[in-house]
Amino acid sequence: MTEVADSEVEEPQLKHCTGTRNACKLCTPLGACLAFRGIEGSVPFLHGSQGCSTYIRRYLISHFREPMDIASSNFHEESAIFGGASIFKAGVKNVVRQYEPAFVGVATTCLAETIGEDMPGMMRELRSESPGLPPMVQVSTASYRGTHIDGFHAAVRATIEQMAYGGIRTRRVNVLPGMLSAADLRHLKELLEGWGINHIVLPDYSDSMDGGTWSEYEAIQSGGTKLSAIASMGGCRATIEFGSVISAKQSGGALLEEKFGVPLHRVAMPCGMRATDELFAVLEKVSGGTMPAKYAGERARLLDAYVDGHKYIFGKRVIVYGEEDFVIGMTGFLQEIGMEPVLCCSGGRSGRFEFELRAHVPGLPASTLIKEGFDFAEIAESAPELAPDLFVGSSKGYNIARRMGVPILRVGFPIHDRIGGQRVLHIGYRGAQQLFDQIVNMIMDQKQTNSEVGYAYL
Repeated sequence: MTEVADSEVEEPQLKHCTGTRNACKLCTPLGACLAFRGIEGSVPFLHGSQGCSTYIRRYLISHFREPMDIASSNFHEESAIFGGASIFKAGVKNVVRQYEPAFVGVATTCLAETIGEDMPGMMRELRSESPGLPPMVQVSTASYRGTHIDGFHAAVRATIEQMAYGGIRTRRVNVLPGMLSAADLRHLKELLEGWGINHIVLPDYSDSMDGGTWSEYEAIQSGGTKLSAIASMGGCRATIEFGSVISAKQSGGALLEEKFGVPLHRVAMPCGMRATDELFAVLEKVSGGTMPAKYAGERARLLDAYVDGHKYIFGKRVIVYGEEDFVIGMTGFLQEIGMEPVLCCSGGRSGRFEFELRAHVPGLPASTLIKEGFDFAEIAESAPELAPDLFVGSSKGYNIARRMGVPILRVGFPIHDRIGGQRVLHIGYRGAQQLFDQIVNMIMDQKQTNSEVGYAYL
């Protein structure tokens, strides 16, 4: 064997960049605004520039196809230098006067955080000056410290921390589902009712962000978790929380357990049969009951569908992207139906993504690339060599999939180039059934489209 001198070895050419290019995430206060919108009678309020609220409204409206008002203190140059206490107070008072909200959720933007605004102090001053204001919750959400999911979790935890109380134990169960679709939330509540579980879901934007038509415009859409229910969360008998990478400092469930002794049951996002089985095991434990026949039938039909469609998708290569818990849930589902995840990536930086992904999807091949802090430019650079048959994620991956001539299953958030993003069902046996049928048909359609003969029968 011929030895090669070190100087003759060709070093791999790595591309380096100093910034994110087309981020695979959204801004932190966006998640907080959506979480606050899932509280009854709520108006989200951003302490920051007007552009931040416009950007967030654009993303939420294009996905949910519903009006979404987000108030802003409207930072300007003077506020950035001398502080924004006066405009914050004036802004909140204006919102209360015009909207008459039952609740105001206040989130900060990067500018307010950078200049070090004393938000707790400003809230106390506002309260003392205007004692008749509705309940308010404040959360710190600088985008340079996280993603939209971090902001979502932070808003939920802050709401619990600032509004929940203990008391005599009740039979109710807290459910903290994370950032699901409106259809997911409706199905989740149906499951809980089917098991006979009296529940508090926080947040619940299943109606406020996916409602019916109005005879008259509603400044604040109906629906959402009731304030009285939030106040009673410390007295519930258990908490079920969806999430794998969420830390104890981010977790509303961990706070309820630490502060009020409410037992916490944490499960992964229940996508696919195996993950839904794990959720149902928790529901069985919490309720003391057994699986209703209705859902046993859904599980049996899903298993039959797996058998029917397995030959069309077995071994197909797939790239999955999005927020970390979503990717973990979807990867588990894709692997159990026989597909091969070749790249699982997220813009999040929890530091636990790969560990949790491999723990929840134990059969994942060692060759699967798992990347956190990834952006869409890096996905575009990696994809050609990985030769995927399918992309799975939000609409933001469409341009890459289009250039490669590969179909894309639009799931998660945001879906802004199709109607019905808020009604995509991801969870439970029913969600797995719908996604499975869609995936198989997309692969079959691609085969027909690329075939010279067309395959009239498959």
